[in-house]
Amino acid sequence: MHGDRQVYGKSEGGKAFCIAGFMKKLFIFDLDGTLVNSIYDLGDAMNAVLERYGFPVFDYDTYKHLVGNGTLKLVERALPEKLRSEENIKKYHAEFSEEYNKRCVNKTKPYEHICEVLDTLRSEGIMTAVASNKPDGFVNYIVKNIFGEKDFDLIEGKKDGVPTKPAPEIIYNILGTLGVKAEEAVLIGDSDVDVITAKNAGLDCIGCEWGFRGREELENAGAKYIAEVPQDIVSICHEINRI
Repeated sequence: MHGDRQVYGKSEGGKAFCIAGFMKKLFIFDLDGTLVNSIYDLGDAMNAVLERYGFPVFDYDTYKHLVGNGTLKLVERALPEKLRSEENIKKYHAEFSEEYNKRCVNKTKPYEHICEVLDTLRSEGIMTAVASNKPDGFVNYIVKNIFGEKDFDLIEGKKDGVPTKPAPEIIYNILGTLGVKAEEAVLIGDSDVDVITAKNAGLDCIGCEWGFRGREELENAGAKYIAEVPQDIVSICHEINRI
């Protein structure tokens, strides 16, 4: 226990899913840095574009801090500052998308034990969904390629006209489609973007320490629950139900 923040270590998981007095029907997962480690494919695609024009490239650790707000923002952050006009961002984003389309599942893998966590949630009758700032086409392709067709009740990526997280609209869309109230859902993610999104949408949030950003960012954003390993997603709910 860290003040009013609860941090869970390696554990075996539990059977009850209740936070703050409400039974949870839906777990909404961020994709990159939460379900899958995609940093190598993202970095390789962006670096391919940067190298083409002789721009400075970045290592994978740097990319962990460039991603998180959608691929347009990734391109903007990766470009030399003097080239970050709207026109240039669109141009280089189109080239990034072509490169990423070639390799989006080359090195991307699910985090260890995340598949078992999803199996446990489904066995307990919990719905699961994905909410990502990555373009919807990429999100659906990656999720279905890695996890299969039936692992999630709904998969939502960035769509035209819908603002990216931390705006709550993507969460509202998922809740409305699946007929779930905000207090019946949990958002699970690895960055401050996810913590703030959960607050904006009125959801509880579990921060994932294993992702791209780490515990410090999650704590600074105000995450009350932090999982050290994927299995803790289940055990957090079990422990909180007994508090």
